[in-house]
Parts: sequence; C-alpha cells; structure tokens
Amino acid sequence: MQSGQNDERERFIDENLRRVYDETMEEGIPDKFKDLLNQLKGQDKNAGKKG
Repeated sequence: MQSGQNDERERFIDENLRRVYDETMEEGIPDKFKDLLNQLKGQDKNAGKKG
C-alpha cells in the first residue's frame, strides 16, 4: 500500500512540474529582458571590433 501512495505522489508531482514548466514556457521573454540581451550583444560586438 505504501508503494501505491508513493506512486500517486510522484505522479502528482510530475504533473504539477510539467504544468508549471509549460505555463512558464508559454509566457515568453519579457520586453525588458529582450532589450537587455540586445544591449549585451551590442557590447560584445563593440568589444570584438576593438581587439
């Protein structure tokens, strides 16, 4: 009986982790984060030209 309870708990945890992961992936990248990434890319390009 203990094994059945553990299996049920694991299944519950797996389902919830998948749900949270899927929801997070659907959110996308916030615009502020995209802007920051673009700024960092620009700095990398400029640093490469100097060297």
